[in-house]
Amino acid sequence: MGYIIPVLQEKFKTSKIIALHIEKFPRHPGVSSLCSADNIEIEKFLDEHLTDIKNIQIIEWRPSLNFYKESYVKLLSIVVKYLKRADAAERTTAAFGKRWVNNFFKNICNINNTVLYKESSIPVIITGSGPSLQDAVPVIKKSQDFCLIIAASSSASALKHNGIKPDFIIAADGGSWALRHLYRCEIVPLAVNLCAALPSQSFKLPKLIINDGSFWQSIILHELKLPSIIIGQRGTVTATAIELAIILSSGNIFLAGMDLSVNDIRTHVKPYNFDNLFIEKENRFSPLYSQAFNRSFLIRQGGSLDIYASWFKTYLAYDKSAANQNPINQRKIFSLKSGADIFEDGEKLLLSNKGARKDIKSYFKTENYKNDPQVSREKVINALLNALKDKRYSDDLKRELSLLLFPGNKNITVRELETSLKEMPRNGFKSYE
Repeated sequence: MGYIIPVLQEKFKTSKIIALHIEKFPRHPGVSSLCSADNIEIEKFLDEHLTDIKNIQIIEWRPSLNFYKESYVKLLSIVVKYLKRADAAERTTAAFGKRWVNNFFKNICNINNTVLYKESSIPVIITGSGPSLQDAVPVIKKSQDFCLIIAASSSASALKHNGIKPDFIIAADGGSWALRHLYRCEIVPLAVNLCAALPSQSFKLPKLIINDGSFWQSIILHELKLPSIIIGQRGTVTATAIELAIILSSGNIFLAGMDLSVNDIRTHVKPYNFDNLFIEKENRFSPLYSQAFNRSFLIRQGGSLDIYASWFKTYLAYDKSAANQNPINQRKIFSLKSGADIFEDGEKLLLSNKGARKDIKSYFKTENYKNDPQVSREKVINALLNALKDKRYSDDLKRELSLLLFPGNKNITVRELETSLKEMPRNGFKSYE
């Protein structure tokens, strides 16, 4: 009933308070409230109202546990899992924000071809680089003529090794290490978040641009009249790939190599482009198996796989009762991993489509994009600077860019942002000028 809210308002006058309820509740002046048991609705509400994850405190009204029991536990669990993911995303943004923006400026001015699409109804196979991808290879080879194949960049070398050509390689990682996955990719269109690290040899490849929905990216893409698909940041390329598949096709989705776990010391499929890093360091004091053991231990300790697995269990397990609320549930998602614990085994269903044929040209069209890097650079900078001066947009844009360019600093001025943006293209184009 919100008895504690007036006390909190009096004691913490500068704090923002939001309230989550299990059933209908009285409205509290100055407090954003929600009554819902739907995961998607709760997370959208939290996305909208929480801006400072580090300084948040969950205050429980414990008598509710005795009264609502499982409903209360479920609500609390949704909030806790959300905060874990949001905290991980915030720490990642603080570490890589400036690099992401730098990558974006570099990539935006090196686009030569864009991909347009219309929705199809064919099945979609998404490949990750987990060890189980190798077991799924025979099924993928049998079905590649009638399925759309979207490959995480880390799985591209394994597919190539096994004679499988994906329809799209998805690139979303901004770290320089991600370049290793793209150096030897075949000539395949990229589904790409432009904050990703891309090697120069990929600049001529057609690109299906992914916009993360942020204000600053939308301004730039609109200014340059570049078509894009909006998919929010999820922290893992797996989630981005699934949302992309949902946009591109109404068909069922089949996952391969999406283990979200470590199989003893096997962390990835073979071949894997990072393996050479360990082979180069191998000696009698640091055997390859010892390095693999240490890597698998660090991955387990990091906990990120558990966070991602929790996300998939929450959102992607098929639930007919939620189909009307969650568009992800309007089609089924299967695994090509035997004994999958999150999704049903979909091998038989996938192969039942055998005999059909896909016509990629009827679903996707590549268009040339006339791009002068110098002109594009000026347009991008001017568009952002003008938006920073516009009272309608200034606050939102300032908040987004401050988090990326000046993590941890709250009192960044518009002038500091302007200076940083004017320098960014020179940093981004340093190796190309």
